[in-house]
Amino acid sequence: MAKTANETGETLAKHRYDERDRRLILAHVGVSVTALLIGAVAGLLQVVERAGWIRLPGGINYYQMLTLHGVLLALVFTTFFIFGYLYAGLARTLDGALVSASRKWAWIGYGMMTFGTLLAAAHILTHEATVLYTFYPPLQAAPGFYIGLALLVVGSWLASAVVIINYMQWRRRNKGESSPLFAYMGLVTVILWLHASLYVAIEVVVQLIPWSLGWVDRVNVALSRTLFWWFGHALVYFWLLPAYIYWYVNIPQIIGGKIFSSSLPRLTFLLLLLFSIPVGFHHQLSDPGIESFWKFLQVTLTMAVVVPTLMTAFAILATFEMAGRDKGAKGLFGWVKKLPWKDVRFFTPFMAMVIFIAGGAGGVIMASYQLNQLVHNTWFITGHFHMTLASTVGLTYFAALYWMIPILRHRKLTPGINRLGIIQTVIWTIGMLLMSVTMHVVGLMGAPRRSSFSTYGGHEIVSSWMPYLQLISVGGILLFVAILLAVYLFIHLWFLAPKTDRPADFPIGVVSEKASQPPRILERWSVWVGLSVVLSIIAYAVPLADMLLNPAPGALPLRPW
Repeated sequence: MAKTANETGETLAKHRYDERDRRLILAHVGVSVTALLIGAVAGLLQVVERAGWIRLPGGINYYQMLTLHGVLLALVFTTFFIFGYLYAGLARTLDGALVSASRKWAWIGYGMMTFGTLLAAAHILTHEATVLYTFYPPLQAAPGFYIGLALLVVGSWLASAVVIINYMQWRRRNKGESSPLFAYMGLVTVILWLHASLYVAIEVVVQLIPWSLGWVDRVNVALSRTLFWWFGHALVYFWLLPAYIYWYVNIPQIIGGKIFSSSLPRLTFLLLLLFSIPVGFHHQLSDPGIESFWKFLQVTLTMAVVVPTLMTAFAILATFEMAGRDKGAKGLFGWVKKLPWKDVRFFTPFMAMVIFIAGGAGGVIMASYQLNQLVHNTWFITGHFHMTLASTVGLTYFAALYWMIPILRHRKLTPGINRLGIIQTVIWTIGMLLMSVTMHVVGLMGAPRRSSFSTYGGHEIVSSWMPYLQLISVGGILLFVAILLAVYLFIHLWFLAPKTDRPADFPIGVVSEKASQPPRILERWSVWVGLSVVLSIIAYAVPLADMLLNPAPGALPLRPW
């Protein structure tokens, strides 16, 4: 009997997080979901005003809502979710709990990120920071907005240090072994973040804060935009890599299969680390003051990102097919029928993958110099952005939250909630197709983005945009409904779902027995981090030197609101 009781205790321990880790992860999830809801409200207000259906009341401005929407969803929702998700996975793959000493730094980082978010959001709501998510000068926000952003970034560095500490401690305890795939991918994610976010921190601390405080009169706009996009495109992959982790590591366990390869995912992440940072100039193809050669070089590196993306598609589909055939599937596509289409944990990220096909194709178009000139600064860009962030990333994060919250709160993901989650995904997908595809179409017609209205002196082409803008608004309303349903489901899972003594465990896939052992070179971090730095130096050293040695006169602050 004692043996049975001990076995039962071990089983329960397997399914329960250390209470200190559980509180830490839930704190991050809570801020993430709150930012999602508020950012969605701001997005709804701007999209229905742009369609001409409402006029925002006095004191609320279209561009103010656009700033709030972008900052909360692109920076806050994503960052808090990512670190909560990484902590949850690391605690399961690296000996069952986070290193005790690292939790202090995790909480300090969380506090800095939360305070920074509140400070930045307060200045947006008081109309002191209507500078959009990209916060380009010469638009100037109040100093508190920039200080808030700096705190958010520095706090995330402490969170990144927690991931590194836990990984290194595991390596010390398990010398010569390949690290768990989740931990390996999590480490690459934070290395990319630390490398890329350094540049936006330099922009904010060295340029924007002194400028906003009046310590300097002018700011070098070309330098500021370059530093932002050095960070800005890598930010997309900071959002995307955790989604890839879910696809590579969590989904195989959910579908009852095994991970196709342990080496290929690691190589994929390393290639994304190398190619996703030194490519910011493809966002600046229309900017003056940058020699065409450097734009061409970075466009070439941008196109190279397609390679690890296609590798990911191959590996994920191979995993799906292996799972289906292990369950007895016959024929060329018989394995498709064996996948758990009625499980929200699989259906939702699968829809994210499908939408990513179109989103990725749009990215290739925008990285091409000739095609970029056609769609530059139009709604085509906004449509692409929403397909990649709001769908590929957002839906995958939703899928993770549908099972993370019950695990952390010791509750059940009931069949009813599972069905509502699938309905939420369907509503989201329909809304996104309406909104984003229409954005692409009206963008090709010349409709500008970042604009509450456009008359072009009464030109007849403007009137032809209006039906499309209204269709975009319909899609935006459906997306808002989907977010409300998602938030309801998250709250229900948090507080109302049935409690259980045996919550599901964090799904970590097992690598196939047929997979080869990863080469040791893949964990020689000095090599890969060094290559990443070298590529950045090659891509940016000469253009940055020219901007610093031959600066433009600089821009005075501008506040058109």
